[in-house]
Amino acid sequence: MSDAATLILSEPLAGLQAQAIGLAEAARLPHDLRALTPHAPWKWVAAKLWPRPLTAVAESLRGPLPDLVIACGGMGAAVAAALRRGGRRVVQVQHPRLDPRRFDLVVVNRHDGLTGPNVVVTRTALHRASPERLAEAATFWRDRLAHLSRPLVVALIGGSNGRYRLDAAVAAQLAGGLAEMMRRDRVGLAVTPSRRTDPAAVHVLRQTLEPLGAWLWDGAGENPYFGMLGLADGIVVTQDSVSMISEAAATISPVMIAALPGRSHRQAMFLEGLLAEDRVRWFQGRFATWKVAPLDDTPLAAAELHRRLAL
Repeated sequence: MSDAATLILSEPLAGLQAQAIGLAEAARLPHDLRALTPHAPWKWVAAKLWPRPLTAVAESLRGPLPDLVIACGGMGAAVAAALRRGGRRVVQVQHPRLDPRRFDLVVVNRHDGLTGPNVVVTRTALHRASPERLAEAATFWRDRLAHLSRPLVVALIGGSNGRYRLDAAVAAQLAGGLAEMMRRDRVGLAVTPSRRTDPAAVHVLRQTLEPLGAWLWDGAGENPYFGMLGLADGIVVTQDSVSMISEAAATISPVMIAALPGRSHRQAMFLEGLLAEDRVRWFQGRFATWKVAPLDDTPLAAAELHRRLAL
């Protein structure tokens, strides 16, 4: 067996991997991350339909494998369920789209609508934005962002997906709102695009906001993401990303949601819960403050992992 305490399985998508790693880190478990890359023809077939999941991703599973598995996403669920038949203990993050009884523990968000004796329901997605990580990153980035006015607003920019649109035209509207906030409320602004952000949208944001004194990360060098979260007096985050909204909600800052064209029933349910608790509000082109507390259920999920699996 491997010396690593936990095998982490997911598709090679940063958002999925961050959720599983966040759970392992909160549970103080060292981990061995494996990106699942199925070979043909299985890379064109939904994982829940694979007759032999371990064969489909055999290259990703070479070498010794730990006894405890944390999987995230549908592909991870299919492979982890197969590994459980071999005697390993398996934790699934996100709705598995399989019978939850095939896992020792399933951690889902409340908008997934899944319950059961082995299901833990969280209000936000799992993540790595722990207080310790945010404090350390804030120390590292404080001097680098010291030239920006205070209060400091951080804008987290996602991108178009199958449910929401964030192209150059939408970015122009968002940039206009951020610029209005800078002018009227005299705030500093730091902006970080994501991997999914359309370069044309980044260009629009840069052309509109940099002349006003905003700082936009250009993707080079050390990633400022956690430092920005740790330093923010307020956060604006685009509607498309449950993960980014969850990470923002884990801070001590008010969180404002920038609406995007599009629709998602599950994402709407996710936001309804946070809006009802007044943890987030819609961005209206102004800097808003109200009393908030960090909302982070990742430690809760980690505690349940230890309790239920008797680690």
